[in-house]
Amino acid sequence: MRPTGALHLGHYHGALKNWVRMQATHECFYFVADWHALTTHYQDRGEIEKNVYDMVIDWLAAGIDPDRATLFIQSRLPEHAELFTLLAMGTPVSWLERVPTYKDAMKTHRDQPTGRDLATYGFLGYPLLQAADILIYKAAVVPVGEDQAPHVEITREVARRFNHLYGRAGLGPDEASRTILPEPQTLLTEMSRLPGLDGAKMSKSEGNHIGMREEPAEVERKVRRMQTDPDRVRRTDKGNPDRCPVWQFHRVYSDADTQAWAAKGCTTAGIGCLECKQPVIDAIVKEQEPWRERAEAYLSNPKHVHWIVEVGTERARTVARQTMREVRSAMGLVY
Repeated sequence: MRPTGALHLGHYHGALKNWVRMQATHECFYFVADWHALTTHYQDRGEIEKNVYDMVIDWLAAGIDPDRATLFIQSRLPEHAELFTLLAMGTPVSWLERVPTYKDAMKTHRDQPTGRDLATYGFLGYPLLQAADILIYKAAVVPVGEDQAPHVEITREVARRFNHLYGRAGLGPDEASRTILPEPQTLLTEMSRLPGLDGAKMSKSEGNHIGMREEPAEVERKVRRMQTDPDRVRRTDKGNPDRCPVWQFHRVYSDADTQAWAAKGCTTAGIGCLECKQPVIDAIVKEQEPWRERAEAYLSNPKHVHWIVEVGTERARTVARQTMREVRSAMGLVY
């Protein structure tokens, strides 16, 4: 996950919730992708350290257990950069240029100039850096939403090409080719999409977010001010839940009975919008209680957070170094 600082509810329900679940069933590697942050924000160095540790604290607060999952910082492992460089030697540029998120970002950048040049080698190559991040741990599965599935597919293509180029190194004519870098599978995970307070995508940069560790009074203030069905101007107007961002929160936070109550009250004008929002406020505050409690222990002892990351980084380094020994040997770089 790119280090954007303290996380919001969209991060939790979009990805982090699944991370917590998966650590009980898989050997998981979760890392701060600080190099990836530089692919688009290469000039923004002032806040990166604070953002890194604020985000790790939210991981821990959400329930990521450093004894069950490996937590580390990408830039602490130069092996990632080495594998990225070696994979780049045999990866066609056209593969990177056709990645949907790259094409979309470049089009958006042309249409809405920001003053930041995205026509950089780092931005073009970030799917290959992602491939290195995955392949260096020989990941069996990569949990992603549908929009990120193409990144796993290009990782599979990169691994396939590498194995084709180097899988026969040192073997006899009758020996089968070796798989040095296994192709990972895409694991499409359940994603609960939460809109922002204005109905658009939740984003800190847009100021329409609710933080994971937001104070209860601030949660109540923000939700009570949330936009609702624009056609429901008066209390007596009937509404349509599908046009209301609050309804998306009910779908995540409310049980079936509460959802039925909210839907009926909205469509019949039986309840007002503030009444409809109250169960959402209560549910968010209840969900956040253990997060704030866990986070407080880490906020009061930042050295413990650093130690957790250090231990995870060394654990990841052991795996990464073994993979790189195999890669160098296959490529003839052991002289």
